[in-house]
Amino acid sequence: MAITKSVTRALLVAMFLVGFGQVSASETLRLALGYPPGSKADEVMQKYAETVKKYTDGSLSVKVYPMSLLSAAEISDGVRDGIADIGVMYTVYFPAMYPHTNLLNESAMQLLLLDPEKLKGKAAMAFEGAMSEFTLFHCPECLEEYEKQNQVYTANATSISYGLLCTSPVTNEKQLKGKRIRVAGSHWSRWAKHFGATPTSLTINETLEGLSQGVIDCSITSPVELINLGLAEVVTDMTLAIPGGLYAGASAAGFNKNVWQGLTEGQRHAILRAGASTTALSPWSSLEQVPQALELAKKEGIKQHDPDPALVKATREFVEQDMNTIINYYAKNHGVKRGKEMLDSFHDVLVRWVDLVQDVDGPEELEKLYWDEIFSKVDVATYGMK
Repeated sequence: MAITKSVTRALLVAMFLVGFGQVSASETLRLALGYPPGSKADEVMQKYAETVKKYTDGSLSVKVYPMSLLSAAEISDGVRDGIADIGVMYTVYFPAMYPHTNLLNESAMQLLLLDPEKLKGKAAMAFEGAMSEFTLFHCPECLEEYEKQNQVYTANATSISYGLLCTSPVTNEKQLKGKRIRVAGSHWSRWAKHFGATPTSLTINETLEGLSQGVIDCSITSPVELINLGLAEVVTDMTLAIPGGLYAGASAAGFNKNVWQGLTEGQRHAILRAGASTTALSPWSSLEQVPQALELAKKEGIKQHDPDPALVKATREFVEQDMNTIINYYAKNHGVKRGKEMLDSFHDVLVRWVDLVQDVDGPEELEKLYWDEIFSKVDVATYGMK
């Protein structure tokens, strides 16, 4: 694969600084992020950097490179090759490399089938907990996918619920038909096709330009991207209740394996402690940003619509059918052998997490819950050390 000039420059810097992942005391680690400076994702990862320094008593520091060291599409290879030591990496961009992780991620629309009263303001927190727990303790194939890319999974990131952000009203099946829609996963692609739309695959960095130039008519994403990606400049209409689901197939702190193995056990323990914090802050910061995004939408004259009830009903019916489609798709296209077993088990974990997050009232409580239930149970003496 051809290497871009920016990657080449970063590679030379990486070789000079750390000799491909050998870590020394008081090392400064490079973290690659595909979101722009000042975005909420940037704020979350800057907080991660502070937390790493705190929990390692200053023996490790992290420098965040938002949209500078690597683009979103380059992060997986960049962390693998040591261009970055850590990356916020979106597995959906690499379907053949992370099929088991993506299978779990693509089941997120099943949230539409659970108790809506319990999920109010809690869906992302529940799915994030389930995704983190399942990846670490119930999906050896997921961890093997990271290992094959010379990475170690140490934290997760999730969006909040996804809706339609468009350049015209889209509230019913008739309006959906023929629309070109940017999707962030095969499940949303299938949803779009099911209703006669044309799914288009663009990275987060290409969404604004795609909408502004008419390459796409809508993006399936969360309303906070009106702020973080500047979509308020071009979006005119939003229908947030459909298609639903969220994006959780992101390694919020994917470590280069060589770097991870160069840390002390105490440092690895601290990294996971910081990972629990970031895993919690990821959905919480977006939930806190929603009122600001909706206020911006109002200021910019962006119209917010309720979907046709018939479309909501048809979407739920699609989701019920799509669970089997996901299993068959990943078996046929990516050789996933135990897809049904994984999704059945994951559903049980998800239902448990819906109950676990009911009384959570702040990011500190969510961090403690993730730490107590998930990250503290990882054996840092052996994890990622093969």
